[in-house]
Amino acid sequence: MKIAEADILIVPGLGGASADHWQTNWVNKMPTARLVEQENWTNPDPEKWANKLHHAIMMCTRPVVLVGHSLGVHTISRTAQKLTDSKVAGAFLVTPPDVENNKNVSKKSKRFAPIVQEPLPFPSIMIGSSNDPFCDVEAAAQMAAAWGANFNNAGEIGHVNPKAGFGPWPEGLMAFANLMRRI
Repeated sequence: MKIAEADILIVPGLGGASADHWQTNWVNKMPTARLVEQENWTNPDPEKWANKLHHAIMMCTRPVVLVGHSLGVHTISRTAQKLTDSKVAGAFLVTPPDVENNKNVSKKSKRFAPIVQEPLPFPSIMIGSSNDPFCDVEAAAQMAAAWGANFNNAGEIGHVNPKAGFGPWPEGLMAFANLMRRI
């Protein structure tokens, strides 16, 4: 599938996507991409976040490809359980936090526990990191397996955010292009 043929919904995590975040960069590069806005980026409510994403998906007129980072990945997994149509063609999932067991994860983020264990009803790729402070690579691989996502351990890339040195993230775009070729 070509990017121009899909509505690309980018789902940020806690705090949203800053101007220097790769997600914002991707929105600026892809004409069919947009951020899914939440009412409150600093005090996340899992149900409200999932409802916002579900509404955004329902408003799309083309096939949907989801791109989630951090808590955005958990928002996608929760929303997927509510989907009854085949509008979502795939998902690109990046460094979800271990909201059940990681001591570095904030109390606000732990609201997303328990982690969804059901397979996603669409093809997906998950990018994990061997030095993500919010999720060890084994926990990320377990989430990917539960969701039926292809898992890619991208090595020591931190949490794939500006603090870890990621702005445009061209390697991520290449991985995203591989997903688009698959669907």
